Amino acid sequence: MYTSEQEEIALFAKVFGHPARVAILQQLFKIDACYCGDLSEEIGLAQPTISQHLKELKHLGLIKGNVEGTRVCYCIEPKNWTKMKKVLYQFLDQDIPKADCC
Repeated sequence: MYTSEQEEIALFAKVFGHPARVAILQQLFKIDACYCGDLSEEIGLAQPTISQHLKELKHLGLIKGNVEGTRVCYCIEPKNWTKMKKVLYQFLDQDIPKADCC
């Protein structure tokens, strides 16, 4: 029913559908390295909530996590982040038709 492009755009847009995911991404960009700390302390949400959003971001491939001892370190997945930016830019950069439709 939907094209693969439409499905992809919807999945990427889902990332920005919750402020917790936006906050997590902002924190990961802010430190510009793998983050091994407690994101719940930095963002102010309960650990189970943070874990659920991290799982969603990992599922979409926008972050990656590496186990280091008893902790998991997270960072932005650059290849997929770049792909998402390209796909969303192409979609959002469309011009509005000049015809007066309404």
